[in-house]
Amino acid sequence: MSTNQRRSFLKQASVLGAAGLTTPWALNLASMGVASAQSSGATDYKALVCIFLGGGNDAHNTVIPTDEASWYYYSVARDANAAIVANGGTPIPGALSIALKRSELLPITIKDTGGFNADRNFKSFALHPQLKRIRDMYVDGKAAVIANVGPLIMPTNKIDLFSLSFPVPANLMSHNDQQSMWQSFAAEGAVAGWGGLMMDSLMSRNTVSTFSCIGINSGPVWLSGKQVMPYQLSTSGLTRMAGEGSTYGSAAVYQAVRKIAATPTSSDVLAQDYTKIVQRALSVESTLLSSLPAAAQAPWGTPGAATSASDPLLKYTDPNTGLSTLNPLAQQLQLVARMISARGAAGIGAKRQVFMVTLNGFDTHDSLLVSHGELMAKLDHGVAYFYDTLAKMPGGQDMRSNVTSFTASDFGRALNNNGDGTDHGWGGHHFVFGSSVKGGDMYGRYPDFSPFDQGTYFSANLLTNGVLLPSQSVDQVVYTLGKWMDVPESDLTGAGGTVGIAPNIGNFDVSTRNLGFMA
Repeated sequence: MSTNQRRSFLKQASVLGAAGLTTPWALNLASMGVASAQSSGATDYKALVCIFLGGGNDAHNTVIPTDEASWYYYSVARDANAAIVANGGTPIPGALSIALKRSELLPITIKDTGGFNADRNFKSFALHPQLKRIRDMYVDGKAAVIANVGPLIMPTNKIDLFSLSFPVPANLMSHNDQQSMWQSFAAEGAVAGWGGLMMDSLMSRNTVSTFSCIGINSGPVWLSGKQVMPYQLSTSGLTRMAGEGSTYGSAAVYQAVRKIAATPTSSDVLAQDYTKIVQRALSVESTLLSSLPAAAQAPWGTPGAATSASDPLLKYTDPNTGLSTLNPLAQQLQLVARMISARGAAGIGAKRQVFMVTLNGFDTHDSLLVSHGELMAKLDHGVAYFYDTLAKMPGGQDMRSNVTSFTASDFGRALNNNGDGTDHGWGGHHFVFGSSVKGGDMYGRYPDFSPFDQGTYFSANLLTNGVLLPSQSVDQVVYTLGKWMDVPESDLTGAGGTVGIAPNIGNFDVSTRNLGFMA
């Protein structure tokens, strides 16, 4: 067995499971299996932060068309009884409207620049009332909207969908499969995602590969490459081997366990290689313990705050209760900021990184207005907190142009009201944030709202019940972000028969591959 084969074998979860190692610390062992990469000498730093909205964000109540014609169809579709009456049916007792109040929306404008990007027919748009800071960032040119994006194999229209042989993504509207599709272009069970594959391409810029792909509270497929593996942290910081300095209440037992784990007990090649990985993992733990700055430290924390729960910087105002409440998204982004601050420390030396954080709760089949409003408030606070933090990093560094954040989700949701919520969809609208973003604009084509009959729309992009047929693909988003990260063209598109990081991008016209939202 070759060295590469042994390392590949050791990456497999089955090895860890057989050894009884199932803690987050043990899972991080897999990320140690890749040899340290040599620094390319690059002096710049760039990072992507994926903010995954778990459950399927209702994009129709996130970015809303407000021109008269579109608003009429939006309002009718979102009011279950109005839609039924419009189609000659009998109203449903107790059905509620899930349309937002027009007077409370936050207006945005798009630039009339023509060309491929955005819907330029002078429609007007607005954001959800809770996205006040994101709207400010949009107006300031630091945030943009990517309209109607979702997984596509190739450009697709409604007529194409009538053909059983036309290629479409597998298992549409399935949570697990579509989360995986967004992250890896394959259904559930995929082993590599496009964030990790980007870092496979870029890891020579980092001193070590271990800190290339970092997940907070989880290590999703988006962070996995063919060579690099996710390194998992929790919102409390570093997950240490066998506890936080003690095992069964004993520091001596803790040290003994660490010594045993790092001591070879066999001359078997696999055992020897495994021991080296454990030793490397312990070394990485030591690096983070000495390099990761404290949470209760400016700019990302409030000095003197005993815990995250008591730090006012990490709290948002719940729009439903008016209470100041700990924001789990801000907690995760605080750790991302701390890791970015430590990027130049000895043993880290990162020039390119990808991070993933998650905000769950978006499976809004009911109570949409209440639950979605709270989620939008969390997103707004978390994004603004992170952007403000990046502006004043230690040493007077402004990292806002070095770090680009973007939202993703399982899928968008249907436009039609199911009684008090919305059901699973396909395409949706997303945000991208940062000083390197060509903000204050909308990229891609926003769907045309139109008359409908029995839930079937005449619009080119609205399917039954208002499910969006994407007009932009995830591949195009990946290609655009990859170019900004300096991923080689050949790695993005594939070369010499290899599959590219954006595997379907070759099916899209060269002029439309880059959506243009990055400077």
